[in-house]
Amino acid sequence: MAIAVETQKLEPIRSVRKVPKEEYYVPGHRTCQGCGPALCYKLVAKAAGPNTIFLGPTGCMYVANTSYLCSPFAVPWMHAQITNGGAVASGVEAAYQVLIRKGKWEGPLPNVIVMGGDGGSVDIGLQAMSAMMYRGHDALFICYDNEAYANTGIQTSPTTPYGANTTFTPPGPAIPEGKKLFPKDPPQLVIGGHPAVKYVATASVAYPIDLITKVRKALNYQGPSFMHIHCPCPKGWKFDANKTIDIARMAVETGMWVLYEWENGEYKYQHKPREYKPVKEYMKAQGRFVHLTEEHIAKMQAFIDAKLKAPGIPVEVPVPLPRAEA
Repeated sequence: MAIAVETQKLEPIRSVRKVPKEEYYVPGHRTCQGCGPALCYKLVAKAAGPNTIFLGPTGCMYVANTSYLCSPFAVPWMHAQITNGGAVASGVEAAYQVLIRKGKWEGPLPNVIVMGGDGGSVDIGLQAMSAMMYRGHDALFICYDNEAYANTGIQTSPTTPYGANTTFTPPGPAIPEGKKLFPKDPPQLVIGGHPAVKYVATASVAYPIDLITKVRKALNYQGPSFMHIHCPCPKGWKFDANKTIDIARMAVETGMWVLYEWENGEYKYQHKPREYKPVKEYMKAQGRFVHLTEEHIAKMQAFIDAKLKAPGIPVEVPVPLPRAEA
């Protein structure tokens, strides 16, 4: 006999005064000063509340958070491999469904949240994330995006911007711009390929109320949901640790990051500037872009201009020509 599953209903947060005082991501981690992903985790945990289970694929927020058999989580947390965060979350959610059906769990279904880096979400972990969405599990998958494999030495990832200097894309005489490829668009991967998903959103650590409200809205939907959260990394992006929020806000002001929701097929935009600042201001504030010429920056500006003129529509990405010689 089918048994109705009770789910949590989290109230939206409209002001700083309404933000819960309780913390579920507490002192005890070993992240860098100014760590964007750590601030992201703090805000997501505060939004989700105590009846939450976090799944943490291998990455910065696994290694820095859970060394020496301790962790900063005041709620259940489970390590997943970088490849299978979506699969582990699927198993956790399905197990609770069985417990509810057998009368062995009373009360609402816990919030099941995957916190995957860009690698654990849309590169190595893409298959498991996509499968979780496809099967319709009641879980939230969050890609906290610091735009690199920062845990293992700042290697390029699919979300690293064009022109970035990473250990795998160092600028030099042959390739003066560093990274030649433009980044993947994670929200569009989910929106375009997963009809079971009804809610997708982007957020930024520079806008905490917006972030908290979107997390709660995503969790209130029954079924899978996806969020892409911008998390500047002082170490990898080469800026002063006290500038994390400034850099994150500048990304929105220049159009390098756009805040929006896709809810039941409709786009809604937040904190949209009346006039965007040049992307040059954003790129010049970070050491990973100091090698770029005006020509390279103009190429990025053209790419951003095209995206801003076509909200919600995939933009044609300049693809390097095949190599003429090995």
